[in-house]
Amino acid sequence: MRGFCPRITVQKGLHSNKSMADNTEILPSGKTKISKMEMRGIVKRFPGVLANDQVDFDVHSGEVHALLGENGAGKSTLMRILYGLYQADEGQILIDGKEVKIESPHDAIESGIGMIHQHFMLVPTLTVAENVALGLQSSRGMLTDLDRVSERVLELADLYGLQVNPDAYVWQLAVGQQQRVEIIKALYRGAALLILDEPTAVLTPQEVSELFVTLKQMVNDGHALIFISHKLQEVMDISSRVTVLRDGRVVGQQPIENVTKGELARMMVGRELRAKPEKEEVEQEDIRLALQDVWADNDLGTPGLRGISFRLRTGEILGVAGVSGNGQRELAQVINGLRQVTKGSIHLAQRDISAAPPAEIIDQGLSYIPEERMEDGMIKEFSVAENLILREVNKRPFSRVGFLNFRAISRQSSELIEQFNVKTPSKDTPVKNLSGGNIQKLLLARELSRNPQVVVAAQPTRGLDIGATEYVHQVLIDQREEGTAILLISEDLDEILALSDRIIVIYEGEIMGEVIASQASPEELGLMMAGIRSPGGESLE
Repeated sequence: MRGFCPRITVQKGLHSNKSMADNTEILPSGKTKISKMEMRGIVKRFPGVLANDQVDFDVHSGEVHALLGENGAGKSTLMRILYGLYQADEGQILIDGKEVKIESPHDAIESGIGMIHQHFMLVPTLTVAENVALGLQSSRGMLTDLDRVSERVLELADLYGLQVNPDAYVWQLAVGQQQRVEIIKALYRGAALLILDEPTAVLTPQEVSELFVTLKQMVNDGHALIFISHKLQEVMDISSRVTVLRDGRVVGQQPIENVTKGELARMMVGRELRAKPEKEEVEQEDIRLALQDVWADNDLGTPGLRGISFRLRTGEILGVAGVSGNGQRELAQVINGLRQVTKGSIHLAQRDISAAPPAEIIDQGLSYIPEERMEDGMIKEFSVAENLILREVNKRPFSRVGFLNFRAISRQSSELIEQFNVKTPSKDTPVKNLSGGNIQKLLLARELSRNPQVVVAAQPTRGLDIGATEYVHQVLIDQREEGTAILLISEDLDEILALSDRIIVIYEGEIMGEVIASQASPEELGLMMAGIRSPGGESLE
């Protein structure tokens, strides 16, 4: 392992100061401050798509500038240009008034620009110090200098309130701790400007609060931060300014105090959005799904579920909250027959399905909206029409005596495309050519058109923009009002609180507690998500 530790004298607790040599402002981390970064007239074209159309964007030292937009609006393309992953077809990037050419992430890092990706770029089997040093030249030639790296990591951690052990292996760290490593890694490499791509997507409310404390400290010290998020309340809480993109163009840029969440949402989608889905009272009597003391192993052969018990009734949405990797995937799979139950029982409409194969469970009235829609829900090379009848391909009217009935398939797919507002060039278009939101609509169309008794919806809006998310929420609520029992597994706490009637929280494969959604608070749920069991832990069934 080769690493590099910059030889910098750190003045802890100090704010930015001036270098004696060149009068350049220096951050307390020892790095040169970027007073202003400008992107002027940025144009980026892909075949058939104008991703960025004359976009102007800037960020100043000491501010958080939020970048908003629906999926496909052009914000990710713009940031990839800034970080050197793409090159603009037109336009220029200026740092402190001087044009710079950023043709690779290395160029971006050399210019003082860092990026924290939504999916962390860490090697789980390496330590924190090894991850920080990875790819950098050692100051000792062929010898490693991880002791110096560790020392510097601790200095940065102390400076910005990022508690982390340099000798810990990344796989041992919680999600929030891994994110701290990513931030330290960027700061170690000299990031004066930091791009944060959906940084709160997998954090508990308490971890979000801790992250915001760190970001505010960085801003106070003179860093420039670009914040990308779909969570409008977080944008309101942390940002100084906000820029909204739609269809590749800037449609608004305002100081955050001059706009409301409703105005931001309207700028993003071009129409009014409801602040919260409206739910009607629904009679919830018959038990449709019951789990009793269910245990199951994870992919490593260790217990992924530890004694899970709950009941789900007709016309009810039961939310399952928790940080990613705490048994949600295993829970969805055991219910759908995709993972073996090692102990306990699962009943669907009073029938034991604990050892039933997936096809039999489907026939009993269970529909599944998987977490990974392209890997587990769709065949990307198949057409829209073919994917819509995957569950029923061997049944009438779609097949007769072993032959497909193409007229029935065409009629069914046309009806569902219209009913679920799927935007596709045609029903013969390969699914891989559709946007994420339209693929999710397609998945909902197929699973809900079967009139299921129970729907297991795992991360149903992951990766979707605010407009597509609103649509999916409304479809689930409509299904609830028709009497369907819905198990909603989501890492988005706002989604869980908005849609659920009851909420259970899962941590390391165990249920930490259960609450009525209307009486729940993010703080209470966040504690349970961090492994602190609810007092009493009584069931509210």
